[in-house]
Amino acid sequence: MGSALGGALLVASGCDQSKATVSKEPPPSAAVHSDAKPGEAVAASAVASKDKPATTEGTVYGAALVGEPQVTIAEVMDAPDAYNGKVVRVEGMVTDVCTKRGCWFEMAGDRPGMKMRFKVRDGDMVFPPSAKGKRAVAEGTVSVRTLSLEDTRKFEAHMAQDAGKEFDPESITEPMVVIMLEGRGAVIS
Repeated sequence: MGSALGGALLVASGCDQSKATVSKEPPPSAAVHSDAKPGEAVAASAVASKDKPATTEGTVYGAALVGEPQVTIAEVMDAPDAYNGKVVRVEGMVTDVCTKRGCWFEMAGDRPGMKMRFKVRDGDMVFPPSAKGKRAVAEGTVSVRTLSLEDTRKFEAHMAQDAGKEFDPESITEPMVVIMLEGRGAVIS
């Protein structure tokens, strides 16, 4: 990450640090489009949104997708406070997966270097490392929070340790803003 962490960073806490809550069931008012069990392959029609038909088939993780409002990762990044606490759907290429517990994956955003983390409580869903390079459609609650400088350093140390890289805590001089999708369900194709 670098010494200056200006603006918002579209990542979230690592394993065992998440305060994300995961709804195993869709909201009562939502129409479920699939009877698929978590981890089961589904057809594209099972993940069609209200406004845009799904373009992927794949494996369901967590709750079946219910057609939440679709936004781009860039839209969330550009106006995080407008989306904070809202349930949305985003799509992107999976660029990284938690190697310890499979409790998160990152999706590429619309601009170079942009990414968003889809995070669940450890054990709620397990994303395989083989998901890297595949397309994901994910629904969840946008969470925006500012970490203290100390927590930012702990987070960066944890991520460096997971990646097997060296880390100098003094290289972090600013707190980070964490914007993530607290996961409810995803389809990875």
